[in-house]
Amino acid sequence: MARSRASARTAGTAFETLIARYLAHALDDDRIERRTRNGTKDRGDIGGLRIHGQRLCVECKNCSRQDLAGWIREAHLEANHDDALAGVVISKRRGTTDPAQQWVHMTVQDLVALITGQPPQEDTE
Repeated sequence: MARSRASARTAGTAFETLIARYLAHALDDDRIERRTRNGTKDRGDIGGLRIHGQRLCVECKNCSRQDLAGWIREAHLEANHDDALAGVVISKRRGTTDPAQQWVHMTVQDLVALITGQPPQEDTE
């Protein structure tokens, strides 16, 4: 049976809240919280997360089907709206409710930005 729009929204909100609370506790940072939506200028689902003193945009997904390319595109757009160093996706891992065991997706370019603290460079291809 497919989810209704309302049940999908409820599941998404619960997942975002679970991840925000876990990150705030694990990183001992009470500034980390679930964000409310900002319409066309959405800045990601988790606010207050920083690395190298810069914002990190996190997009959370609790979906039965994966759309990694679309999710990463959305995370990058929202990272741009938030003037963040990088945009990453945390998606629900089926079979576990442990927030520490969920999946994290990003491009290698985002991984380099997280390691170096430098914004991604334009593609050289």
